[in-house]
Amino acid sequence: MSTVSVTRKPVEDDYPQMPVLTVLKRDGRRLRFDDACIERALTKAFTAAHGTPGLLQLQRISDLVARIDAEIAQRFTDTVKIYEVQSVVEHVLLDSREYDVAEAYIDYRVQRDIARNRATDVNESIDRLIGKDASIINENANKDAEVFNTQRDLTAGAAARAIGLRMLPPHVANAHQKGDIHYHDLDYHPYTPMTNCCLIDFRTMLSTGYRIGNAQVESPRSIQTATAQIAQIIANVSSSQYGGCSVNRIDELLAPYARLNLDKHMADARRWIPEPAHQLEFAREKTRKAIYAAMQSLEYEINTLFTSNGQTPFTSVGFGLGEGWLEREIQRAILQIRIGGLGREHRTAIFPKLIFTLRRGLNLAPTDPNYDIKELAVECATKRMYPDVLSYDKIIELTGSFKVPMGCRSFLQGWRDEDGHDVSEGRMNLGVVTLNLPRIALETRGDKQAFWALLEERLSIAHDALMYRIERCKEATPRNAPILYMHGAFGTKLSPTDDVDQLFRNGRATVSLGYIGLYEVATAFYGGAWEHDPEAKAFTLEVLRTLDEHAKAWKAATGYHFSVYSTPSESLTDRFCRLDRKKFGSVRDITDKDYYTNSFHYDVRKAPTPFEKLDFEKDYPVYAAGGFIHYCEYPVLQQNPKALEAVWDYAYDRVGYLGTNTPIDRCYACGFSGDFTPTEEGFACPECGNTDPRTCDVVKRTCGYLGNPQQRPMVHGRHVEISSRVKHMAGATSLPHEGVSVPPEQR
Repeated sequence: MSTVSVTRKPVEDDYPQMPVLTVLKRDGRRLRFDDACIERALTKAFTAAHGTPGLLQLQRISDLVARIDAEIAQRFTDTVKIYEVQSVVEHVLLDSREYDVAEAYIDYRVQRDIARNRATDVNESIDRLIGKDASIINENANKDAEVFNTQRDLTAGAAARAIGLRMLPPHVANAHQKGDIHYHDLDYHPYTPMTNCCLIDFRTMLSTGYRIGNAQVESPRSIQTATAQIAQIIANVSSSQYGGCSVNRIDELLAPYARLNLDKHMADARRWIPEPAHQLEFAREKTRKAIYAAMQSLEYEINTLFTSNGQTPFTSVGFGLGEGWLEREIQRAILQIRIGGLGREHRTAIFPKLIFTLRRGLNLAPTDPNYDIKELAVECATKRMYPDVLSYDKIIELTGSFKVPMGCRSFLQGWRDEDGHDVSEGRMNLGVVTLNLPRIALETRGDKQAFWALLEERLSIAHDALMYRIERCKEATPRNAPILYMHGAFGTKLSPTDDVDQLFRNGRATVSLGYIGLYEVATAFYGGAWEHDPEAKAFTLEVLRTLDEHAKAWKAATGYHFSVYSTPSESLTDRFCRLDRKKFGSVRDITDKDYYTNSFHYDVRKAPTPFEKLDFEKDYPVYAAGGFIHYCEYPVLQQNPKALEAVWDYAYDRVGYLGTNTPIDRCYACGFSGDFTPTEEGFACPECGNTDPRTCDVVKRTCGYLGNPQQRPMVHGRHVEISSRVKHMAGATSLPHEGVSVPPEQR
C-alpha cells in the first residue's frame, strides 16, 4: 500500500472530510490510509467484469471511491483494519448495484487469501513438488530433479519453504508472497540458521591441519594432496551452507605445496644426475607434470562431487596474481586443463568457475612478464567462456581491498582485524533479500514523489527481513556446522559453546540488499529508449545511491555490514515480472517482455557494442559494491581472440568484473561448434539436427555460472524459455566477427 495520499473531489458536497487514518494490515503493519489503493482494486475488478474501463466507467470508479471514502470517514476516526476497509468496499459496490464488479472484487480477495494460506501449507508445497511444478523443479539451473538425492533435497526444501514463511515476521512473509520483495533461499533459511556463501580459509586449514568427520587431517606434503584436500573441504562446506564458495588466489595458495614437490625432485636429481645444469631442468619438468596432474584431479573432483543438497558445489577459483615459476605453472595448468575439456569428448566443465585477475604491470600489456598467461586465458575464454576476469585496481577501488567474489558475484568489503591485518578468507555472507524495483515504479504511475515514498516503505520491509536473517544466523551453534565454525573454514576455530555472532558482527560478514530491474524503473518514467538520456541515467543512479545510503545507515546503527547486491536473478527475473504482469497487465517495455532486466544491465534488445555497454554500466557498481558483474555477448570468438582481448583491455580501468558470453555448443555427431538452436524439447544442432545429450554438449550462461540444460529433462518448452532469457541475463552485445575498433581517445 502506498504512503502517498490522493486528494479526490467528493461526488456530493455533504460528504464528510476524510480524516487522517491509519490502516492496520493483516501482517501487523500500520500504514497511512490511501484511497489510490482502493481505486486500483476497483479498476482491476471493473476490468475483470467488463473489460478495460472507458471514460464513463473511470468516472464511475471515481464516484465509487468517493462514496467509500465518505463511509469510512463516517465510521472511523483513528485506525481502520484492512478487512473493515474491504467490507466497506463490498457494501458500496452492492448498494450501487455493481454486482459483477463486486463479484470480481470478492473473488480476487478470496483467491489472495487462499494463495496466502497455501504458501504456508506444507502439504500443498509437497503436492506441488510431486506434481512437478516448474517453478520448483527448474528453480536452479544446475540441479537435476531426476536424481534421488536432489529429489530428497527438493522435498525437504518444499517443507522448509512453507515452515519458513510461517517463521518470518508476518509483514516480511506477506511482502515476499505478493512479490514486493524476495526472501532468497527459503528452502534452506530461516528453517535452518545456515549462512549463504563464503571465502573459505584454505590457507590456514592447509597449513595447520583440520578435522573432517572422524579424521584429523594433517598439512599436505605435495600439491596433489593439497588439491585433494581442497576438494574434500569444498564438499563439506557446500553441504553446510546454501550458497557458493571460492578459492581465493589458488596459484599463490598452492605454490608452497608445489615447492615441496620441486624440492623432492631436486633431491632425486642431485642423487642421479651429475650435471647441475640438468638437475633443475629435470626437477622442474617432474614438478610441472605433478602440477598438471593435481589441477586436473581438482577439476574432475569438483565436477563429480554431489553435496547433500543434490548438486555440484557452486565453486569459483581465483588466480592470476602469482609471479613466480610455480605460480605461473599452476595458472597455466588451470587454463590448459579447461581448454582440453572433460573426458574423451572434451566437454566443457561447468565447475569450478574460473576467475582470472588482470593487473597492470603483471599481465595486462605485451611487455608485462605474465602476458603469455593472459593470452592463454583469452584463448580459454573463447573456447570455454571461462575465465571471467577481475580488474585488480578497480576491485580495490570498489570494495576496499582485493579478493575474488564469494561464489558468483557477492563481494566482501575490505575489513581489518584487531591487529590491523586485511582479512578476506574465512568470511561469509548471511543472505539476500531483493527489492522488486519495477513494481514500485508501476504502482506510483509516473509520480516521482510517490516513487521515493514507496521505495522508503519497501526498504523498511527489506531492512526487517535482513535483520531477521542476521538474528536467525546468530541462533546457530558451532556444532551445527563444525567444518565452518570449529574446524577453520570460517577462519577462527570456535569451541562448541561459543557464540557464532563473533564471526558476523563489526562488519566481518555481509548481508545483502538485492535489487532487480533498473532498466524497467527508468522506462516507467522516461520510456523504453532512455539509455542516452542523462536525466534518466541520473535517476537510476539516484535509486542505487539511495539503497547504498540506507545500507550504510543500517550498518552504522547495528554494526553488521549491509551491502547493495546486483541480484543474479536466474528465476526471480521471471517471478517478479510474472506477478507484476498479473497485477498491472501488459505494460510496454516493462511487463510485456516476460522478464525483468538483470540488475543494472543495458537493455539487451538494443544490442550495444561491448564498449557502449561497459561505458553505460560502469557507474553503477560504485553504489552496488556488495555484488556485481558485467557481461558482454559475442559471436563465435575462437578465430578472433584479439577481439576479446581488446574488450578486456578496454574494461580494465572501467569495470571490476567482466564475464564472456559466446557460443561454445558442440555436436560430436557432425563436428559443428557454435550456437545450438532451441526447440520445444531441448537444443538441436543446426547442422545435423542432433538433440542427443550423449553426443552433443550444450552450455549456456544463464547467470553468474554456466549451465548444461541439455543434460536435464525439463518441462515442455522450457528450453526455448531458457534460450530467450540467456541474452537478458548475460547482457547481450554485438561485436564484429573479424575484429574490433576502439576509439583512440578511449584506448
